[in-house]
Amino acid sequence: SKNTKNIQTRKGKSFGYQILGFGAGGGGATLEVDYLVVAGGGGGGQDDGGGGGGGGVRTSFPGGTKAIIESGATITIGGQGSGAGPEGTPSSNGGTSTAGDITSTAGGGGGDPGVNGNPGGAGGGGGTNSTGGSGNAGSFSPSEGANGGNGGPANSGGGGGGGGVNGNTGDNGPGPTNGGNGGDGTVTNISGSPLQYGGGGGGGSNSSRTAGGGGGGGGVAGGRTNGIPTPGTDGLGGGGGGGPGGSPSRNGQPGGTGVVMLRDPTGALSAVSPGTNTLSTLPDGSKLATFNVTGTIEF
Repeated sequence: SKNTKNIQTRKGKSFGYQILGFGAGGGGATLEVDYLVVAGGGGGGQDDGGGGGGGGVRTSFPGGTKAIIESGATITIGGQGSGAGPEGTPSSNGGTSTAGDITSTAGGGGGDPGVNGNPGGAGGGGGTNSTGGSGNAGSFSPSEGANGGNGGPANSGGGGGGGGVNGNTGDNGPGPTNGGNGGDGTVTNISGSPLQYGGGGGGGSNSSRTAGGGGGGGGVAGGRTNGIPTPGTDGLGGGGGGGPGGSPSRNGQPGGTGVVMLRDPTGALSAVSPGTNTLSTLPDGSKLATFNVTGTIEF
């Protein structure tokens, strides 16, 4: 498969090829691939806390500029951001995902009451009486994610931002203390069917209403009476749900892990590791490498 025109074997200058800067002695072959790179989602805030922001979502498919991948390269998958816990332990941002020259920024953690949401790939929602974090922390074009929603003045956290839509502000529902819904994530069909990634977590509240997570793995927030927020979905980079006010446990929930997909129309991709990652063939003959954990790629 190495005779494809999209693969270039690097040589020293004495052979008339350009050294591409991967270190002394050169490296292996390189390949241009379409990509989806999703970072890990941020954790939710506690006690009427903001929802976690979705992990940054970047994709070239269809029609964008491809990523350059080196055979044997490590593909890094961003982990979960932790939810805010007892005794004032704050939420955290998720982990960064990388593939070759492409990086997606971790989702921002949601804020506790009076604490702003963290900036990130998509911003975390603000806790009560605080501001949502800004999205697109990597300053990419097109944007990797949207802003978190502001917390409301009456025991309501803002929703975490999604890959494509801002989180909602607290108090956006029919009652005075409702948390904001998480923003929806980004849809891509790089895998052959449309799927959504990087949804924001819902903002916690002190009312009976439960704020929803954004499409693409955003966690549901906790409300006062039902009180059980959910984490962001692993493999989708969703933000964690914000913790409720007044329930036995007011903790926020963790975000979901990220994912990387690499699509090669030449069919040159030959192996991925470890075995929890997969390599499949699409109906058009393209190879699709899917990384759910950090691993390596060969061609």
